[in-house]
Amino acid sequence: MASILKEKYNKQVVRVFQEKFGVKNIMAVPKITKVVINVGIGKYLKEKDAVDEIVENIKFISSQKPILTKAKKSISGFKTRQGQEVGVSVTLRGERMWHFLERLVYSAFPRVRDFQGIDQKNFDRQGNFNIPIKDQIVFPEISAENVKNIFSFQVAIVNTAKSKEEGVELFKMLGFPIKNS
Repeated sequence: MASILKEKYNKQVVRVFQEKFGVKNIMAVPKITKVVINVGIGKYLKEKDAVDEIVENIKFISSQKPILTKAKKSISGFKTRQGQEVGVSVTLRGERMWHFLERLVYSAFPRVRDFQGIDQKNFDRQGNFNIPIKDQIVFPEISAENVKNIFSFQVAIVNTAKSKEEGVELFKMLGFPIKNS
């Protein structure tokens, strides 16, 4: 089943973006290439049950099995050793990416308490978008009754925009609730 957000991109956003920015070739219109969900598990390293719960929750949220990331070098201040598992990460592309973005925009953002919109500071110079999510229970897939550990995670949305302005406009056209600066 095709995503509503993907259909909106193909049928509306591409045409409007071409008109607004004077882009002649459809292939030059920015596209979302991938979504990366990342969780640091540093404070849960000693608790295997908590790490397993985080992996399962990210699996439900992303509908894809995450990988455990390892520390590249030892840092005594953080009490980590090289090769130690310090994070959980998943990269979404294609249909799974579009379905996740749809759930993020239409389900998760409205469920965030005191949500005022996305600040434009969350965009980098290339128009890529990073947003922290404070707790996983804003996603409807996660049942709040079954959650033992609430954790925050980072969502990075990578696109092919050439500037911050193009990236911000792309996400506005897709319906992301972005504040005007």
